[in-house]
Amino acid sequence: MDARSDTVDLMAAWTVIDEQQNQSVESGDTLMLDPTVLGWERKPEGLCRDDICVPVPADVAPGPIDASRLAGLIGRPIAIDADERVAAFAAPAADRADTLRSGIAPDFELPDINGVLHRLSDFRGKKVVLYAYASW
Repeated sequence: MDARSDTVDLMAAWTVIDEQQNQSVESGDTLMLDPTVLGWERKPEGLCRDDICVPVPADVAPGPIDASRLAGLIGRPIAIDADERVAAFAAPAADRADTLRSGIAPDFELPDINGVLHRLSDFRGKKVVLYAYASW
């Protein structure tokens, strides 16, 4: 056994879920992300995506950023399960608030008991009852 093996942060695959897509990212025990994984680019004015730029504190070095810190910088909630090496970024709070204010349920697709897929949007204008069950 290597004498330094207990201090090395071994690289392993993490699954990063963002906007209903997932990617495999190599990182150590703490998820460090290059902002480009989420579509953000580091520029002199900060982290930028499309026409939005957010300032980056001076203590954040170029390169990968701790995922929790990155989530805070770009205003996105994050859930991390380090044991399973999974991180999921949620939509920004403003986007979720806009959706709630609209009164329109987000579209989704689920199979019926025969495996036939149905989209919620297929039933627009009709009354729909959804039953949810969990065994825990």
